[in-house]
Parts: sequence; structure tokens; C-alpha cells
Amino acid sequence: MTSDASGLSESGSVRVDAWIWSVRLLKTRSAAAAACRAGHVRVNGERAKPAQPVKAGDEVRVRAEHRERVLIVKKIIRKRVGAPVAVECYQDNSPPPPPREAVAPAGIRDRGAGRPTKRDRREMERLRGSGL
Repeated sequence: MTSDASGLSESGSVRVDAWIWSVRLLKTRSAAAAACRAGHVRVNGERAKPAQPVKAGDEVRVRAEHRERVLIVKKIIRKRVGAPVAVECYQDNSPPPPPREAVAPAGIRDRGAGRPTKRDRREMERLRGSGL
């Protein structure tokens, strides 16, 4: 097994929650373990428990921050490292994030115009698309 001072190796295996934390997908290892227990992590298409081993070549899918990340493990990492080193440990095959919806600016009223009338309020709701 080849490894260096940063804990990188191309062979062997490591817990999936530790790997997710090490490559900086989630901020804490406990958050990574919680994501595994909640079913937000899949390894090779199967739901992963926090202690499931992951090795080079495995596909890891993580649903976090309102998007799904699809990663191929290139290197096993045992310790948390800086972002430039962490990026070298996986290949990101994630779909691009969906485009953000352009939100129309809220109805800006002239200063001193007072409260909107019922008719004005209904018109603003219609423009925003939040009509009941």
C-alpha cells in the first residue's frame, strides 16, 4: 500500500463517511455519517452505511445542499486535506446544477405612495405567480 504523509493511497479502503468528510463534501464527519444513515449516500448504486468501505474505482453518490454529487473515487484518503489536494482524489461526474430561477423584483412602490390597495396587491401576486 502506497501512502504519503497526507494519508493518500491508491489501494486499500476507508469508511465512506470518513472519505466524504476527507474530500470536503460535508463539513463534519458526523454530518457525513448522518447523511449515510438518512440514505443520502450510495456506493455503486446501493445505500451505504457509515462504516461501508470504499475503494478506488467506486462510484459514490451524495445528496447534499439541494443537489446530487456523483463521484468516482480515484484515491483513498484517510485524513482531511486542503481543497486542491482533495479534488485530486475523485472524478466529479455530477450533473450541472439547475439554472436559478430569475425572480422578478418585488413590486417597488414610490416613496409616500402608502399601502397597496387590494387591487394593487392582487396584481403583484399575479405577477409573482403566488396567486391562490
